[in-house]
Amino acid sequence: MRYSDELPVDVEPYDSRLKADPREARVEATNFLMLALHQVVLRIGWIFKTESIVMPVFMDFIGGGPVLRGLLMVLNRIGFSVPPVMFSRRLKIAPRKKWLFAICSFGMSVPFLVLALLWWSGAWQDSAGKPRWWMPVVFLVLYGVFFALTGMNQLAAHALQGKVVRAAARGRLFTIGVVLGAPLAIAAAWWCMPAWLADPQTGFGAIFACCAMAFAVSGLSVLGIREEPDDFQQARSPLWEYFHHSWQLIETDANARALAILAVLFSATFMLFPHYVAVVGGDQSFDLRRMTLWVCAQNAGTAALSLVIGPLADRYGNRKALHSTMIGVALAPLIAVVAALGATELMADYSWVMFVTIGFTPVTIRLLANYALEIAPRHDHPKYLSALGLCLALPVVIGAPLVGVVARVAGYLPVFVAGLVALLLAVWQTFRIAEPRHGESSLIEEAIQ
Repeated sequence: MRYSDELPVDVEPYDSRLKADPREARVEATNFLMLALHQVVLRIGWIFKTESIVMPVFMDFIGGGPVLRGLLMVLNRIGFSVPPVMFSRRLKIAPRKKWLFAICSFGMSVPFLVLALLWWSGAWQDSAGKPRWWMPVVFLVLYGVFFALTGMNQLAAHALQGKVVRAAARGRLFTIGVVLGAPLAIAAAWWCMPAWLADPQTGFGAIFACCAMAFAVSGLSVLGIREEPDDFQQARSPLWEYFHHSWQLIETDANARALAILAVLFSATFMLFPHYVAVVGGDQSFDLRRMTLWVCAQNAGTAALSLVIGPLADRYGNRKALHSTMIGVALAPLIAVVAALGATELMADYSWVMFVTIGFTPVTIRLLANYALEIAPRHDHPKYLSALGLCLALPVVIGAPLVGVVARVAGYLPVFVAGLVALLLAVWQTFRIAEPRHGESSLIEEAIQ
């Protein structure tokens, strides 16, 4: 296999990026603080809309059923992939990225504000108190809009981070956001969620309002970021060409291609998300205490891992950090396989362990994005990030419905065995990607040999 002879890296060594001007140091510190605050507030809002637990419960409550519930993860991945590709040119040519970042953050609050008002007004139910037939459709539309805005928001966040935060400080930024945000989010969920879920007639409105408020505040926080204007240009193209450009990028850049293979294998974890509760929960899937424990365990896993992985990524590079997190992600389907083999009594007491390992997923996503930033020239950050999003999404859009059919026909065991195999291959792939920051490149070495 032939690989490119040169890494397309736009990252200078850490020491050479240090500025002697104390004013620049203060600007850098301010930007770091604002981005960390954004992550903290966003995480507090995010815990109340956990896709693996809270949103499926709501879908069942309004009469959506298992088929519509299965669309939640499909909408999630489409939102994180297609809109960012369409948005990448607009973001690239924007002189200051923070304004688009703030607009997308504010926009994320709108669907949940609409849901809260709809719920509190009582318009969602008929005279008999039952959900109206159109409520699941409205919810899915708003859910899709939310993730379209979230996908663009994440693209803007990573692009802005790539602009104003040094490569060797990005892991620290993520760590601070999680270490501060996760305990606050866990405390908020532990304090509020049981009472809100116990009275869904009013509780869901409170959950949605909390999400809306947190996302709006996260948008306010980024307005304090100071950035120099860019002067990048890119001609308009037909919509299909944006997707073609992503494919061309993967074809021509060996490092992007290796990352794409890793992302496709890693995407198996998203296909498994809707089924973890079912395989360990049984008839108690919607027990309030267990749901709250699972939500908190998942966020605690993210926080605990970030304490180690952020500094590891900053010091040794994102490739070495991905070795560790991908192994952790693979533990979740391994535990699910044990549960599917019939260890129901054991899982009744220790199911929270599986959700701790599921919490490794967002850390891995962030590492993949940070890695993409390092192998890309800065003017192409949006293109590389949107291509990564497509690689994470397309297998889910195609495979998630098939996974649901297999689970219904053959049970959960083959589903989680297949997912485990895919994630173990992803672990292997983390040893084949290049490490641009320290001059290591297993890919290039392999090509030379």
